[in-house]
Amino acid sequence: MTTHNIAFTASHFSATEAGINILKQGGTATEAMIAAAAAISVVYPHMNSIGGDSFWLIDNPNQKTPTAIDACGRAATNTTAYNPLTQIPERGGLSALTQAGTIRGWQKALELDEHAALPLLNILAPAIELAREGFTVTKSLQAGCEKLAAANNTNDAFKNLYIPNGKPLQAGQHFKNPKLAATFEYLAKHGLNAFYEGALANSFAADLAKAGSSITAGDIANTKAEVVTALNVNLSGINCYNLPAPTQGVHSLQIIGAVNKLKHLAKTDADWTHLIVEATKQSFTHRPTLWADPDVLGDDYKNALTDDRLSELANNIDMSKAKKWPFNAEPGDTVWMAAKDKNGQLVSFIQSIYWEFGSGILMSEGGFVWNNRGLSFSLNNEDIDASNNINALAPNKKPAHTLNPAMAKFSDGRRLAYGTMGGEGQPQTQAAVFAGYAWRNKSIKQAISDPRWLLGRTWGNTSTNLKIEKGLVFHIEHELNQRDHDWVSVDNNNEMMGHAGAILDTPTSLEAATDPRSDGRATVTTAGTQCQK
Repeated sequence: MTTHNIAFTASHFSATEAGINILKQGGTATEAMIAAAAAISVVYPHMNSIGGDSFWLIDNPNQKTPTAIDACGRAATNTTAYNPLTQIPERGGLSALTQAGTIRGWQKALELDEHAALPLLNILAPAIELAREGFTVTKSLQAGCEKLAAANNTNDAFKNLYIPNGKPLQAGQHFKNPKLAATFEYLAKHGLNAFYEGALANSFAADLAKAGSSITAGDIANTKAEVVTALNVNLSGINCYNLPAPTQGVHSLQIIGAVNKLKHLAKTDADWTHLIVEATKQSFTHRPTLWADPDVLGDDYKNALTDDRLSELANNIDMSKAKKWPFNAEPGDTVWMAAKDKNGQLVSFIQSIYWEFGSGILMSEGGFVWNNRGLSFSLNNEDIDASNNINALAPNKKPAHTLNPAMAKFSDGRRLAYGTMGGEGQPQTQAAVFAGYAWRNKSIKQAISDPRWLLGRTWGNTSTNLKIEKGLVFHIEHELNQRDHDWVSVDNNNEMMGHAGAILDTPTSLEAATDPRSDGRATVTTAGTQCQK
């Protein structure tokens, strides 16, 4: 079997093209990821932007544990504007209350990459061309524009770009974003730090201030990315990794950790679906003590992945009956991508602005929207006991983050980088993909494309029940009813199920897969020959 040497997968084909072209130039997986992250912020602006956050897992040959980068923005230094409020507005200036960390993450990843040598202009060139020359609007982007057309508090710059003359962009339309092209050209010339200090950064601060945001030029300049220790749990000889708090990586690992304890009881599609759904409920029940800024977490978080805790979660699962589920899930739009370079570097990466188009506040000179990740905070005067609420808003605090890229290293040398978009659906989809490949003998492509489910609320939907794609319902409907699940059928290849993807690197082969629910592409290349999947 021929060993392929480079691969890239993303939820939009333009990002894959950008990444694979960098890899073909001899660039590293880190450089390719930045090229793709910039490109996808152009073509999927409703899902992510350079005004959001990112998280990285980077694994190099002979490296025991992947390097993790947390590029999560913190709350503004001054949050007094929220004192009179009972809740944080969903859109507008007051929803833009955390820094934009993603480009700090790009910087940190390049600093850590000893093989990175390409000029920044080369890396950002695909994004510059896409923004300047334009691209074809997808149905996904059209849907995002239509949703924001009805939203309050978006600024005029946003309306002029994405809802010109009161009409949302339409699928098939050719769309250009010259201001965003100019931003990337400016960063290529002056360096990534120019996003945070100088004339361009000052223009962002001015736009945010005009919209009523508490983010200042000082907050922008003080944005940081940190190298953190990846969470790790060993599951029957497989080392599984994810990002620590404030991400929900702990939940992603808890779910597959609990499933690992009971997987011997799962024989059918119905068994596996039930098991993962119930493991999700068990893990998510502990969200009030596990999901927040790491500085406010205690012993529950420290013990979350111990064998005793995973056994406790598993022991609370009844394989014959579903537990009632009360929680509302938080929505979120995100992009996940992966890359593998000629040197063996493997990257799992995720980037987001939270809800579609984030705050809806567009930087008039930057051409991108600022995130609304601060909606993860609660306010002290909400109808809750704020003293016990670990996500109460405070200055310089990190918000609870749905983003969590995943990676697994097998004892036989296989490495799997995988992930998805989808808010709080991310741990569920990760569990389905990982279990499908690692424990159910599915190919990685099948594990990603097979019908899936989502427990809890999703975009524009307040229901907390279980949503299951029709292709799976057909096989397990009777068992779902027998086990007393509260469920509803949804169409196949439904975008609410996330945009999953993976790169599987083995000692003898390299595979990449992307989700049929997205506009993505997975490409594996060797010696100028490409195999697209």
